[in-house]
Amino acid sequence: MGGVWIATALVVVVYWVGLSSASVEQLSTRECENLGFTGLALCSDCNSLADYVKDQELVSDCKKCCTEDSNDSMTKITYSGAILEVCMRKLVFYPEIVAFIEEEKDRFPSVKVQYSFNSPPKLIMLDDAGEHKETIRIDNWKQEHILQFLQGKVKPKSAI
Repeated sequence: MGGVWIATALVVVVYWVGLSSASVEQLSTRECENLGFTGLALCSDCNSLADYVKDQELVSDCKKCCTEDSNDSMTKITYSGAILEVCMRKLVFYPEIVAFIEEEKDRFPSVKVQYSFNSPPKLIMLDDAGEHKETIRIDNWKQEHILQFLQGKVKPKSAI
């Protein structure tokens, strides 16, 4: 009788542990790429994103794709510039990106637009030497998300 009770208690404990780990759902790399989080690997970046973007669903998706980082100074990473890469033929499917290019891009002189055949929309973040440091898919981002992200992550031209 005691063995049955212990086995039942063990099943209940395993069930609750399973439930609690399910609440911290992690997505696969491919699922994260489909959401546009190719380069946002650190959870502190998601916290920074939450400061700039008030879209809780976007922040939640980010947190499902990140890994914990031990050094909070990573949130302070900024880049000297960026390349917004997109396929010109696919722009018709991304009105938010078109709106950013037409209305906001001039506010960022260190951000260049590069048209590349069959490329999904992405930001390629550049270091001081112009080397690619991080790539972030932005397929599903709204114009204001792109604007807010670049304001927080790209150094002003005067600081370069």
